[in-house]
Amino acid sequence: MSKFQTSSGLKYKNQQGVVAIKDGVKKSLDSLPIPSQPKPKWLKVSIPSGENYHELLQNVRTHDLNTVCEESKCPNLAECWSHKTATLMVLGNVCTRACKFCAVDTGNPHSWLDPMEPYKTAQSVAFMKLQYVVLTSVDRDDLEDGGANHIANCVREIKIRNPDVVVEVLSPDFAGSKVSLDVLLASGLDVFSQNIETVDRLTYFVRDPRAGYKQTLDMLEYSSKRNMITKSGMMLGLGETTAEVIATMQDLYSAGVSILTLGQYLRPTKYHIAMKQFVTPEEFHQYEQIGFELGFKEIVAGPLVRSSYRAERSFLSLLNRV
Repeated sequence: MSKFQTSSGLKYKNQQGVVAIKDGVKKSLDSLPIPSQPKPKWLKVSIPSGENYHELLQNVRTHDLNTVCEESKCPNLAECWSHKTATLMVLGNVCTRACKFCAVDTGNPHSWLDPMEPYKTAQSVAFMKLQYVVLTSVDRDDLEDGGANHIANCVREIKIRNPDVVVEVLSPDFAGSKVSLDVLLASGLDVFSQNIETVDRLTYFVRDPRAGYKQTLDMLEYSSKRNMITKSGMMLGLGETTAEVIATMQDLYSAGVSILTLGQYLRPTKYHIAMKQFVTPEEFHQYEQIGFELGFKEIVAGPLVRSSYRAERSFLSLLNRV
């Protein structure tokens, strides 16, 4: 998989002829660099290295796969890959939406799909000898079903070749389509995940207008009512209040979410929405305690936590609590 050396915020054309914006947010003439706040010591991460990391990197390149680890500039890439754990991104690497926090490239793929992607994804899961895999994807509003059938095919191919692997899908919202969601839920996945991302008040300013706070809650509740283990995640540090975070947690619990992740928002480029504050490890711990008191079966909270971080351990912990 070749990477285009395009500057952040600029348009480029990929190998499929799709025009996209690098890192998802267009460079603007009036975009002035905002001075970065010095990162506290608890946000220091290691440089990717190690035999397992390089082996996994080679595998991803060989099989032309996209990982959300790379596309979203995840701070846990070094830790997860060194332990041979990865989140694979399907449906390509160009998203039809432009959320202001996300560094995935944005554009219109014009219904392009890689028909070999389900096979290649299953093959890589086998080669990496994964016991738990997280599949995520870009939003594909250019497809009639939002990509539901393609993701479902990826899940089925993984299960055929790796019958014992646990598959979590961090899913797009399919524009709220329950028909598309039914297709995915019938694929054999083990965990359905969709991130609420932020509190209700900030949703319009943080997420693409086609996303929605209530829309996400509706999809999560629909999944939960079909006896699916249901998961969601939220970023902190965007200006939300403690009361708003707790209210969102209550909404998620009421929707049937079993597993919740909370992490610090880190601005991927100067063109993305600015971070408002650092949330301390102690504050994350307090939210974790509140979540368990609300009734969540499993919560992973911390400055460097992302939705797929510690996914296998969260799943096993949930099973042990049942």
